Amino acid sequence: MIFSLHFGGFAAAAILCFLALLRARKVTDRDTRIGLMGLLTTSGCWSLSYVGYFVLPTDELTNIIYVLGLTVGFATVGWWLYFCSAYTGRTYHQNRQLRQLAVGVYLAVVGVKVTNPIHGQYFTMEAATEPFVHLNVVHQPFHWVTTAVSYMLAAIGLFMLLEMFAESEYDTRPLTGLAALTGLPVVFDLVGYQSDLLLGMIYSPLGVAVFAIGVLFVHQDRFMAIQLTDDVDEATVFLDDDDRIRDFNYRAAALLPELNDAIGESIQTVLPEISEGDTMEQKTLERETDGSMNYYLASTTSFEIGATRIGKLLMFTDITETEKRRRELKRQNNQLHDFAEALTHELRNKLTIIEGHVSLAGDAITDNQIGTANESLRAASGSANTMTGIVNDLSILAKHGQTVRETSQVDVGDAAKTARDEVEADGLLLTIEGDLQVEADEARLRALCRSAYEFFDRNGADSVVVSLANGEIAMSGNGEPPAVAQLDEYFEYGSAVPTAEAGVALPNVRALARVHGWSTWIDDEYAEGIRVVVGVDGYAER
Repeated sequence: MIFSLHFGGFAAAAILCFLALLRARKVTDRDTRIGLMGLLTTSGCWSLSYVGYFVLPTDELTNIIYVLGLTVGFATVGWWLYFCSAYTGRTYHQNRQLRQLAVGVYLAVVGVKVTNPIHGQYFTMEAATEPFVHLNVVHQPFHWVTTAVSYMLAAIGLFMLLEMFAESEYDTRPLTGLAALTGLPVVFDLVGYQSDLLLGMIYSPLGVAVFAIGVLFVHQDRFMAIQLTDDVDEATVFLDDDDRIRDFNYRAAALLPELNDAIGESIQTVLPEISEGDTMEQKTLERETDGSMNYYLASTTSFEIGATRIGKLLMFTDITETEKRRRELKRQNNQLHDFAEALTHELRNKLTIIEGHVSLAGDAITDNQIGTANESLRAASGSANTMTGIVNDLSILAKHGQTVRETSQVDVGDAAKTARDEVEADGLLLTIEGDLQVEADEARLRALCRSAYEFFDRNGADSVVVSLANGEIAMSGNGEPPAVAQLDEYFEYGSAVPTAEAGVALPNVRALARVHGWSTWIDDEYAEGIRVVVGVDGYAER
């Protein structure tokens, strides 16, 4: 029974190591591939030497195969360190001095092993009949020194892996368990040396075989993803070649709760917003966090083993600041376009009117109609003053039209009262109802109120009521009621709605609201004049 366990165990380890070589040679990273193939080759050969140790017919052959196994087995430690260094992104395996030192130590230890028949300080062999007929190995001092150094070096490599797994954004518990299994044979070693349940020998090849099969066949996706995303802080999702979810890291789980319990499902089903069209590339994902909208750019990277693509890595890069700047630039460009269009439209109209009045005045003077000429010139002067007012209105937008970067707590009622004192509108009575504190730029808020008052004054109102409640600034004037069909045009530059005299006041109100992220609309149910509402809690336009 014990013979079968030993023979079968090491034979299986050899087969598994050589089988894993077929997959290891396709690992994409060159240094990781070299280290893993070296580890599997030496571990497989070491296991085969144990198989020979159990079945070779003569003592001389058994002794030779055992020494060969010891020689190859010590090389396994070097390849283990090489693999761990390469996989974890370190460069110890590329350090020339360390490599020369490793070769020197290896050759020295091999020299001690192959000269054992001379000095006998590494091991001796004696015939044994229990637990089965074999040559029992009696280890000597050099063996224990070499074994201690080997375990110390192996522990360093294991620490590299465990540290990387601990810092990874993925769930690395399965891989941590596999790494720990490489150290489990130490227990078998101790049992063998201290009891008759197992033979007193090194069982490390068994742990290497289990580790190799685990990382290359069972958990290969996560094993490869961890290395590929090492030092990557973004949320990542691993997909198969059919875009089904195979794995994801902790950041992805926190950002996208819908990924939980979605293993095996199509990413198009779980995240349809990034799957519209033919590709997921360059799709922007919007997510609200703590009341603030964040933006993430989805990008994919092919995942390959050798020349075979086995899946994709979907990465979400935080582009919140960039996207906000892009949207701000777009908003400002649109605003500047509206600004130029309004200015051109208004100035052209007024210049045409002025030109007409001046022409009439000239004709009247020619005809000695001084009174008519005077009236025409006064009209031209009035149009010029109106044009100056329009330019002043638009200058408000030019001054305050950029998105607010710094805000403070502002009392809307106080700002509204101060703004009224800054507007030349004789007879316009202001009433404040309620109380509201908002995060705003006070200068822009006052400019918003001034533009609203100027609109009400030009719309024929003699009183304005500012109601503050439920996150809304509702400004009501008793002037001309709005035409329901034209509500959207009230906020458009160059529309001359409701009148040309109203100028660009309401478009400025909307622009100054937008720079705070606020919405504006006209209350179509208000029947006693016109009510303009600024929603300070929402972001979407109504």
